[in-house]
Amino acid sequence: MSKFMKMLNNISRSQAIYRHGRISADDLQSGHYAFVLAICREPGRSQEDLARELCVNKSTVARNLNYLEEKGYISRKPLPNDKRQFSVFPTEKMLGILPEIKTASIEWMELLSEGIPKDELNIFDSVLSRMQEKAREIIEKQEDNK
Repeated sequence: MSKFMKMLNNISRSQAIYRHGRISADDLQSGHYAFVLAICREPGRSQEDLARELCVNKSTVARNLNYLEEKGYISRKPLPNDKRQFSVFPTEKMLGILPEIKTASIEWMELLSEGIPKDELNIFDSVLSRMQEKAREIIEKQEDNK
C-alpha cells in the first residue's frame, strides 16, 4: 500500500502525456483538461465550485481561468448575489476542443484497462470512489478546523 499513491501519480502523469500528444490545442497544458471537462459538464458554475470539484485551491482556479480566458476558451460573468464571485462559461473554442479531450480520455482508459476483467475494474472503481469521498471529507474537516 505504501506505493499506492506513487502508482496513482504515475498513471495520472502518463495520462497527461498521452492526452497532450493526442490533442491539437497547442495552447492547452495537461492541467487545463480537467477545467475544460468540468466547465463543459456544468456551464455557469462558480469558480468556488470548480475549486471544490477539482480539489485545488482558489488561487490555482483563478490562475488557470485567467489563462483560459486570455486564450479565448472561457468567459466569466459576476454572480448576481456576489460580484466578487464569477460564473464560468465555455466559449465556442472550448466546445470545439471538448470532443478531442473526451476521445483521448476514453482511448486512454481503454488502453489502460485492456486485459483486465470487468469485475476487477468494477471493484477497483468502487474502492477508488470510496477513497475519493473519504479524501474530500478529510479536506472539508481540515478546512472547517481553520
